[in-house]
Amino acid sequence: MAQCVQSVQEFIQDSFVPLVAALCSEEAERLTRKNNLSFAELVKPFCRLTSEVHMRDPNNQLHIIKNLKIAVNNIITHPPQPGAIRKLLNDVVSVSQPAEGLVANVITAGDYDLNISATTPWFENYRECFLQSMPASDHEFLNHYVACMLVVSSSEPEPVEQFLKLSQEQHRIQHSSEYLYPKWFIPNTLKYYVLLHDVSTGEEQRADSIYEEMKQRYGTQGCYLLKINSRVSNRGTDEQIPDPWSQYLQKNSIQNQDCYEDCPYTVISNKSSDHLISDGLDSEIKDGLPNNFKTHPLQLDHPSGSLDSTDYTKAATSLQDSKKSNSGMPHGACLTLTDHDRIRQFIQEFTFRGLLPHIEKTIRQLNDQLISRKGLSRSLFSATKKWFSGSKVPEKSINELKNTSGLLYPPEAPELQIRKMADLCFLVQHYELAYSCYHTAKKDFLNDQAMLYAAGALEMAAVSAFLQPGAPRPYPAHYMETAIQTYRDICKNMVLAERCVLLSAEILKSQSKYSEAAALLIRLTSEDSDLRSALLLEQAAHCFINMKSPMVRKFAFHMILAGHRFSKAGQKKHALRCYCQAMQVYKGKGWSLAEDHINFTIGRQSFTLRQLDNAVSAFRHILINDSKQSPAQQGAFLREYLYVYKNVTQLSPDGPLPQLPLPYINSSATRVFFGHDRRPAEGEKQAATHVSLDQEYDSESSQQWKELEEQVVSAVNKGVMPSNFQPTQFCLNHYSDNSKFPLAVIEEPIIVEVSFRNPLKVPLLLTDLSLLWKFQPKDFNTKHEGETKELGTCDGAMIGTEAIAEFLINSEETKVARLKLFPHQTGELHILGVVYDLGTVQGAVTLDGIDPSVGLQTGKFVSNGLSVRGRQDLEIQGPRLNNTKEEKTSIKYGPDRRLDPIITEEMPLLEVFFINFPTGLLCGEIRKAYVEFVNVSKCPLTALKVVSKHPEFFTFGGNTAALTPLSPSASENCSAYKTVVTDPTSVRTALLSSASSVDFGVGPGGQPEVINVPLPDAILLPGASVQLPMWLRGPDEEGVHEINFLFYYESIKRHSKMCHRVLRHTAVICTSRSLHIRATVCRSNALEDEEGRGGNMLVFVDVENINTSETGVKEFHIVQVSSNSKHWKLQKSVSISEDKDTKLASRERAKLCFKAVRCKNSEENYTFADIVFGNEQIISSASPCADFFFQSLSTEFKRTHVQSHTHASQRAGKQSFDETVRLIQRCSEVDLNIVVLWKAYVVEDSKQLILEGQHHVALNTIGKEAFSFPQKQELPEMVLLKFFRPENTPVPARPTPEQLSNLIKTSLHYPESFSHSFHQKSLCLVPVTLLLSNCSQAVVDVMIDLRHKTSPEALEIHGSFTWLGQTQYKLQLKSQEVYSLQLKACFVHTGVYNLGTPRVFAKLVDQVTLFETSQQNSMPALIIINNI
Repeated sequence: MAQCVQSVQEFIQDSFVPLVAALCSEEAERLTRKNNLSFAELVKPFCRLTSEVHMRDPNNQLHIIKNLKIAVNNIITHPPQPGAIRKLLNDVVSVSQPAEGLVANVITAGDYDLNISATTPWFENYRECFLQSMPASDHEFLNHYVACMLVVSSSEPEPVEQFLKLSQEQHRIQHSSEYLYPKWFIPNTLKYYVLLHDVSTGEEQRADSIYEEMKQRYGTQGCYLLKINSRVSNRGTDEQIPDPWSQYLQKNSIQNQDCYEDCPYTVISNKSSDHLISDGLDSEIKDGLPNNFKTHPLQLDHPSGSLDSTDYTKAATSLQDSKKSNSGMPHGACLTLTDHDRIRQFIQEFTFRGLLPHIEKTIRQLNDQLISRKGLSRSLFSATKKWFSGSKVPEKSINELKNTSGLLYPPEAPELQIRKMADLCFLVQHYELAYSCYHTAKKDFLNDQAMLYAAGALEMAAVSAFLQPGAPRPYPAHYMETAIQTYRDICKNMVLAERCVLLSAEILKSQSKYSEAAALLIRLTSEDSDLRSALLLEQAAHCFINMKSPMVRKFAFHMILAGHRFSKAGQKKHALRCYCQAMQVYKGKGWSLAEDHINFTIGRQSFTLRQLDNAVSAFRHILINDSKQSPAQQGAFLREYLYVYKNVTQLSPDGPLPQLPLPYINSSATRVFFGHDRRPAEGEKQAATHVSLDQEYDSESSQQWKELEEQVVSAVNKGVMPSNFQPTQFCLNHYSDNSKFPLAVIEEPIIVEVSFRNPLKVPLLLTDLSLLWKFQPKDFNTKHEGETKELGTCDGAMIGTEAIAEFLINSEETKVARLKLFPHQTGELHILGVVYDLGTVQGAVTLDGIDPSVGLQTGKFVSNGLSVRGRQDLEIQGPRLNNTKEEKTSIKYGPDRRLDPIITEEMPLLEVFFINFPTGLLCGEIRKAYVEFVNVSKCPLTALKVVSKHPEFFTFGGNTAALTPLSPSASENCSAYKTVVTDPTSVRTALLSSASSVDFGVGPGGQPEVINVPLPDAILLPGASVQLPMWLRGPDEEGVHEINFLFYYESIKRHSKMCHRVLRHTAVICTSRSLHIRATVCRSNALEDEEGRGGNMLVFVDVENINTSETGVKEFHIVQVSSNSKHWKLQKSVSISEDKDTKLASRERAKLCFKAVRCKNSEENYTFADIVFGNEQIISSASPCADFFFQSLSTEFKRTHVQSHTHASQRAGKQSFDETVRLIQRCSEVDLNIVVLWKAYVVEDSKQLILEGQHHVALNTIGKEAFSFPQKQELPEMVLLKFFRPENTPVPARPTPEQLSNLIKTSLHYPESFSHSFHQKSLCLVPVTLLLSNCSQAVVDVMIDLRHKTSPEALEIHGSFTWLGQTQYKLQLKSQEVYSLQLKACFVHTGVYNLGTPRVFAKLVDQVTLFETSQQNSMPALIIINNI
């Protein structure tokens, strides 16, 4: 139980006090009414004695009474109606609420920190009122009147006669059968005569004389002169006198009014207006509650008997008067502090001289009677009992006893006399004697099976035993349990049972037996009284929390039960308080259904009490937590919430919009898109893909676009990135970099995609959904004060806002809404959130099977489709910072500015359309398409460029394209190439032309990826469009290719914020296999060409058709092979077959051989040589053939350039040595590029199409095979792990044999056969010429060694012949020099000999080491020596 203000001893003593009746004359009542008080009210604050009192017990022992209190009440002759008592108790509880700002008691139990009100004043007030409004019953005497004060005014004409009248009136009330109420303790009631004297108006002399007469008549012990009203009531002039009555009367004034207005059947004696008991509660209601409640506690009963109309009318009138007077006037206005002391003295005198001696005498008399009667009858009875039934009576259990609660003893019965004596002893705190009497009476009542009487005796015996000083015996709790069970089950008297429980629980609590107290309190909860059950359950909950080991969940559970019963009893505030206290336990512990129930009830009660904010908050909790309720229940919750919210918003229609809890918004998933809707493709036109909200974010491609943009901006700014460069981001999301303010363009829409999630199982309907924004206009020339616009609809001149009329989110669905803003001014825009009407779909949830009480006016919601307007803010947390040490050790977040765009000035806007753009190509296929550029803005654009990671895929044509129009024959065949009809005589011989790489955008130091778009006049005016041809070449690798184009353009006017704009396009091309080309180049054995120069080469080209027949390609025709190089050119075709065309069906291969010769050295121009196999020459030096060649060249150059860079650092230390190697390597290098042009014949839909294409092969090294497409290195399946760091592999110190063999080229000239007559001359001499050619650009020292190696293998190979003359020659060959050395070979007999034995060593002039040139690759020089 909760803490109480009083101790348990004080509580019990104040609950049972001697009752004194007061009977006043009308004049005396008038005197007290001057103070706005009745006589009983007047003396009430002074009814507790301040000093100890002594009296003697029947054994003449002195007994001390401490802190005695008496109760003086007006006589009421009719018991009050039960309904009035219920109303009174209800009001007492409802008026008593926790004090505002009261510091709650914090209890820590396990994981819980609970704020709980330590005291429960409403329970204490209820308990006090309940005990003092209990009916006077016949089986006990505790609330029977012991004495009666007769009060008469000294100003009356005949006071003594008035005393006589009042005495007779009292006698009539007590002894006449006409009055059954009130009850009196003994027939000879003490009468105490009080003369009331008004000091301010009455004659003191007369009062004294009357008092003297009274003393003569009634004795000094039986009368008193009380002087009051020492001053005239004049408020405000005199000093302030304390008001001790207010604490008793303040609460009552409201209760009395309510009580009497609502309870017209309360009957009050016409001699007194109202009568007060402890704690200011009305004691005109001094009757018991009925045995069984059959109705709701607040449903008032109808009067059972006929009312005395006169009494009722007077009572009602006097009450109306008293109400009026009570409302404004203070109490005791005519009383001074001396008067207060006089009243206190009067009560003491009455108690000391009148009441206590009377009680003492009565106890003695009762004791004597009992002793005399007991000696006779009881002894005889007990002897008979022993004789017939043995020495001991077995105790009967309560269930065996008959229902004899109806048994009534006569008033003079000795059993009742014992009880009477026990009650008197109890009232004067003589607990030991009281206990023995109760114990005796209990036995007698049980023997007689008078169960009501027995229960009463058991109850008081237990209380007496507890209150005995020194506690000689333990508290007999089983007595109380028996009494409660008897009252409840046998006597059916819940009022008495409740009194037992209240007393026993308080005693058990004082002994820290909280568990037993809780069990007792819970046992008395029942359906007959919701208020009582609620209060007892609440106290039981407090018992659980106050245990040594607090039982938190039991506390919460019983608080919920108490809250439910409070609610049924109409105590909404108390119900709400109970639920809120219990909520502390259930909150956040995963008991979602319990939480929902509590929050729903809190919301309901708060709404009833008009605490609308609390109601909204509670309903909000039900909706925002992941609810496990059924759809129907969730629908009911939602409708209640909307109804409550509607009421809140109606109270302040002009207030700020409330924050709505539904639907959930995933703020971090918010995406912001800058840009207008693109026009869809029409017919053959295909619009640039650009960026849209439907595309998923891909970090890899996002990085690619960023790199492309950086590349083009760097190229435009001559390789320097501007300091204010900000990569263009069209779509901002939680992956993008949102640290800077994004830029939007005036008059271009901003689309905000908001992700909504409906956590409920019922659909939500959002209507009139739009964005909420704040805008600060800024002209970048003049400064303006910022204007804040809360709603987008309020000023369409600044920012146009588009609203979505209806947005339905189904149950548990995540759905995105795209909301648009149209900025009409430059400035700073801040998107704050969304604003919408939240509602439910009509008829979405059927209410079948749901109790109508579940929803407040549930019918309305289905029919009306109730909705409330509110907002939700978009608050996005930026990325966590993790750069500095401080950021790593603390949690800091960076800004996220995606919702704060800066609106910039007007910019051009480009749209790009592709016409006849293919989706599938053969590898290397050339196709012509057109690109249309449209400026859809109001300002011109310029500096249009396109950048791509795959510049070899497309070209707009070089500078020569415009100068050389297409030939008619080419246009007839729809060829993408520029062609010329050839002369039949020139077939298979080279047709020469030249071109510069600068013409095709591949200049030195340029970036081949950044391509200028050749706009006419370099400007595209507003609304203008231009179509340009675009040639495409299928990538060499088969498969699906995504090729990114980034179009870059600028405005003619320079802007401070936005310098350029970009447009993205991703082309998806699927390529299938076509031809595979391998080529090698080797030196011709012929050392001189027709022009007498050395260095002719043979080019072998191997063409294979690797196309699969699925693509419908019938055959490929090789129509032309072209070469382009600065140093070499193809001269003619060395062909074995005579076929003019080279045709390749599937999987066929063709070998072609060409002779290549050096051309005039040119630093700038490339020489193009075309060898035509058909009758049309494709001019390879013109667009698009040359474009694709130069682009492939630049990508090849880039690839080799990167590789050379990686080795540069390794070569730095051995520079001089490397130069030697480089010169030697250069001998074997060749710079020749081959372009194979082909046509493919395709059958498609019974029509034949001709496709064209070209492949490039770059020949770099003599003897090394080159491919049209780099071969894939097949990785080994399994590689051994290496657990050491690889060292930098040093550059080989020696050039490779291949490189050395190419430094000096050797050739022997001799006759194939030689005839000699060995008979005539034994030695045969043959002249041999050794030709030495220096292939390098440097001067070379050559040494020729003619000596044979002496090994036998060498003799076998060479045969036995010798060289005549010098065995060693040392020569020096200049760059590209050819030297002829005349030798003689000597043979001794016929045979076949290999003359290739000379060993040639070479070194560069400035080097020391000689390198042997290897001759193993050269053909064997065989000579046949014949004999004649």
